[in-house]
Amino acid sequence: MAGGHEKVETNLALMALLILALVLVGGLVQIVPLFFQHSTTEPVEGLKPYNALQLAGRDVYIREGCYVCHSQMIRPFRAETERYGHYSVAGEFVYDHPFQWGSKRTGPDLARVGGRYSNEWHVAHLLNPRDVVPESIMPGYPWLAENPADPGDIRYRMQVLRRLGVPYSDEEIDGATKTLEGRTEMDAMVAYLQYLGTAIKTRR
Repeated sequence: MAGGHEKVETNLALMALLILALVLVGGLVQIVPLFFQHSTTEPVEGLKPYNALQLAGRDVYIREGCYVCHSQMIRPFRAETERYGHYSVAGEFVYDHPFQWGSKRTGPDLARVGGRYSNEWHVAHLLNPRDVVPESIMPGYPWLAENPADPGDIRYRMQVLRRLGVPYSDEEIDGATKTLEGRTEMDAMVAYLQYLGTAIKTRR
């Protein structure tokens, strides 16, 4: 037995191969069962797919790099749930491709921001964050109020998401372009933020 240990410990390539095999097996044991659990693959009750305006807002959110400073995952710890609300559950994110969980919090977590502030508050905050949060270090995004929401590929994106399991109807896809007519990227971003976390009702 000692000879076997010595052989592994003195052979760098063999040790690296065995470590890789161990990590792969351990990862599979942890990850594969999640694909067969209803709690991680089925949507929570009341969850609806993003409508065209919310989906466009989500694209703006990703484009502007909001995920760099804001996570969307509340851990099941008292310090987090008292500040942000009910902890995040996997069933809330089954329609998110890709999900925006993250772990970086230069700014607060946004998983339950939906309905916490008015539309007007969000607009003011995005135009100039210090107007509503004086100590904020977040940059302003005034161009969102000027840029029209781009309907360019929204129908195609919804069709692709439907193939990935998001239950969009033909009517929702066909009406997507019209939904964005006359709307700005600010409208879309606010619509997206106002929907976050609303599938699970929490006490504010």
